[in-house]
Amino acid sequence: MRVRVDVGARLHFGFQNLSLTHGRLYGGVGVGLESPSVVLEAEPAGAVACDRSPFAEYAAESCALLGVDGVALDVVETLPRHVGLGSGTQAALGTLAAVAGAHNLSPEVRERAPALDRGGRSGVGVATFESGGFVADAGHPTERFTTAPPTPGEWSVPAVIARREVAPSWRFLLVLPDADAGRSGADEDESMRNAVEGADPAVADELAAVLVRRLLPAVAERRLGAFGDALGAFGRLNGTWYADEQGGVYRPPAGRIIDALSESPAVRGVGQSSWGPAVYGVTDASDAPEAVAAAEAALSELGLEGRVSVHAARNRGADVTRLG
Repeated sequence: MRVRVDVGARLHFGFQNLSLTHGRLYGGVGVGLESPSVVLEAEPAGAVACDRSPFAEYAAESCALLGVDGVALDVVETLPRHVGLGSGTQAALGTLAAVAGAHNLSPEVRERAPALDRGGRSGVGVATFESGGFVADAGHPTERFTTAPPTPGEWSVPAVIARREVAPSWRFLLVLPDADAGRSGADEDESMRNAVEGADPAVADELAAVLVRRLLPAVAERRLGAFGDALGAFGRLNGTWYADEQGGVYRPPAGRIIDALSESPAVRGVGQSSWGPAVYGVTDASDAPEAVAAAEAALSELGLEGRVSVHAARNRGADVTRLG
């Protein structure tokens, strides 16, 4: 059986708590996008046949998890790596779903994600792969997740505590400046450890209020302006935790882009996704051309090269289609 898997990127708005003085650590908040996407096609094979890294590695791991001999995997589209769009998680889970689909098996992505080292700190990527939408996860008990995650096999992906569909007319502006990739691997682990050890617990209290009293009501009631204002506040508060690690509340050059875009009436809730350099904002479909123009003007005025695009939120999970 040949199958096609299509799943969009995700934006990560931040964590609900990084302080070890609270009962739960992390608790990711983010949203799924329709595009840009990871698109894969796969069919059964006697061994792993794939010439793209890291997909070849994910395919081998997925075959081992599923107990199958192999897969022929074609990478049709992929996401830029380590820019704040969830490329690693969507690629790993997309490959797992493709291998499972090719062999007519259930991928059970949530259960198997930890074996692929996905969903450790944040469950946003797994949740948006499953069902899309605006999501917040439960995080982990602080006594188990401290400055480093437990060993593999001793943790599960955080449960989703809130999910809301995003209004069909809303659009997310995406600005990808030509800059160094965001942190990952050992560098990310070290930066997160430093951020957790120095986190102010009062910030988590403020973030809880923003999430419960502002963000969730606004997305549920489809009030774009209120959502954007709350999203901007949520991102700024998160950035205070990482200021020493990334050179400011936002990682350069994201901060300059955010400042410039914040002056445009067509864009609300401007912030940085994960470690960047991706910058996002929320707008309406009718205002999208003005938002794009504002972003392009900001890049030009700041002397930066980059890409600007607009994307709808994805209110469903990955599509898995049989091709024959």
